[in-house]
Amino acid sequence: MIKLWPRLSSILVKPQSLRRSEIISVLITGGASGLGGAMTRRFAATGDYRVCFTFNNSVEEARRIEKEFPGTEAIACDFTDPNSLDHLLSRMGEMNLDILVNNALTGMKTKHFHQSDPDGFLSSFAENVMPTLRITQQAIKEFRKKKSGRIITVLTSYLANRPPLGLSEYVANKAYLLSLSRSWAEENMRHNITSNCVSPSMMKTSLISHLDDRQVEEIANGNPLKRLVTTEEVSDAVFFLASASRHINGVNFLINGGVDVV
Repeated sequence: MIKLWPRLSSILVKPQSLRRSEIISVLITGGASGLGGAMTRRFAATGDYRVCFTFNNSVEEARRIEKEFPGTEAIACDFTDPNSLDHLLSRMGEMNLDILVNNALTGMKTKHFHQSDPDGFLSSFAENVMPTLRITQQAIKEFRKKKSGRIITVLTSYLANRPPLGLSEYVANKAYLLSLSRSWAEENMRHNITSNCVSPSMMKTSLISHLDDRQVEEIANGNPLKRLVTTEEVSDAVFFLASASRHINGVNFLINGGVDVV
């Protein structure tokens, strides 16, 4: 009787050796400091992701992240400079992108609507919303080629409750992106592309540097948990959406301690 086992054993391969380690490519806009920096570190720390992230003024933070995590690449991009944005768009074709995280913000003005210059709304839209749309449009083109992709957009919990005084411009821009994010989900779900959002409440980042400690404490006490949400908590939510079931699509995760129950 001929023994077949030696012959079979020569062609059998252990399951783990069949697996090919594939690095997942992520692009995070505004990923050097604040929430963006926390998200970049969250992805890079696993070793499973190649993280490209944009920065503008946060040069030192960007270089620090690159030094700490070899699998990251910082790309200078000024949303107010069309040439700088075009450079980023041209680079996206080389990234073999799997995930896009829209996070960058050029700034947040505090001014009551009736005191605002109408041209200010137009310039804010051009500097914050339009670059996000162009980057997402380019990402979707790449995702459709691969028949796979994930879009995650950072918004604000102010969309679900009463917006604070003086932030009508900021909240309006975020509302526009929320609407588009749902359209991205609807138009691309058949191509295995998801589009979701996270909407955190106030975090302790440079965006609230104009507030004094008393004001920050008052805001924190208004939260059921008596504290501000952390950038790490929001990063965890983004990280979850980056690998969650494709059935989670077109949703907006509120991260505000249960202030709003929807």
